[in-house]
Amino acid sequence: MFRPEKFVEEKIEELRAGIKGKAVIACSGGVDSTVAAVIVSKAIGDRLLVVYVNNGFMRKGEDEAVGKMLTELGVNFRLIDATDEFFAAMKGVSEPEMKRKIIGERFIRVFERAAKEYHAEYLVQGTIAPDWIESGDGVRDTIKSHHNVGGLPKDMNLKLVEPLRDLYKDEVRAVARYLDVKVAERQPFPGPALAIRVIGEATPASVEIVREACAIVEEEIEKAAAAGRMELPWQYFAVLLPCQSVGVQGDNRAYGKTIAVRAVQSIDGMSAAYSKIPHDVLEKISVRVTNEMKRDVNRVVYDITNKPPATVEWE
Repeated sequence: MFRPEKFVEEKIEELRAGIKGKAVIACSGGVDSTVAAVIVSKAIGDRLLVVYVNNGFMRKGEDEAVGKMLTELGVNFRLIDATDEFFAAMKGVSEPEMKRKIIGERFIRVFERAAKEYHAEYLVQGTIAPDWIESGDGVRDTIKSHHNVGGLPKDMNLKLVEPLRDLYKDEVRAVARYLDVKVAERQPFPGPALAIRVIGEATPASVEIVREACAIVEEEIEKAAAAGRMELPWQYFAVLLPCQSVGVQGDNRAYGKTIAVRAVQSIDGMSAAYSKIPHDVLEKISVRVTNEMKRDVNRVVYDITNKPPATVEWE
């Protein structure tokens, strides 16, 4: 049986012995990277710099929320806005694996600069078991390259530290609860962020559309779950599809984009079943998306595919 207190105690000792100098950690505000940041901070204190990077693909209000959380955790942190750099690197890119690898490589370059300024020798990541399993190797097929695995450049100048590498999501959540980390139950968010929730090229305009749609999906599902009308899914979000369809606005023909809603139940992310969301909740999401985003979106669909055969994210 997994014991989070034993894991934390042993991992702190291991990190304290293994990290001889300063380190930086990429923290997105999700449970994996936040737990890793707390554990390493307990091990080496102010020799760890927690770095949150706004890559332009983050959720609505994420910068403020992460800044507040890191302040409350009392860790040494820095916020970096690299929006222009990431969008420039992604210009013209639509292939999912390429997106993930470009974003992973850009992240490392940003962290290398931060590490150089901080005189750090180590890069800590919140990599967990499903990340490297799905990213494949010489034995396993690549399902999809996780940016913190498949996107790592071969010429990286930092020593890699992955304290959660052998844990699954349910075990990470158990550690988070033990450490009293507020984001223990927060739904997973992909490292490449909203860039892989835009099917096709992730432009500033397309990312803004999916950002607003994701916010609506999250608000309505969380509201319904809080009212006891449904179980809160393990993960829930919107995807912007690369197609347009004919619709009607008033008496006029409209030609708008399509949003797909995705919600699943899972334990560790290795398999998942689509969530049976009440139809009136789906209707509320659809009405809000098509009303509040009527200049861009005129159709909303719901994804009822399990994993397998699908993955949780569309890309």
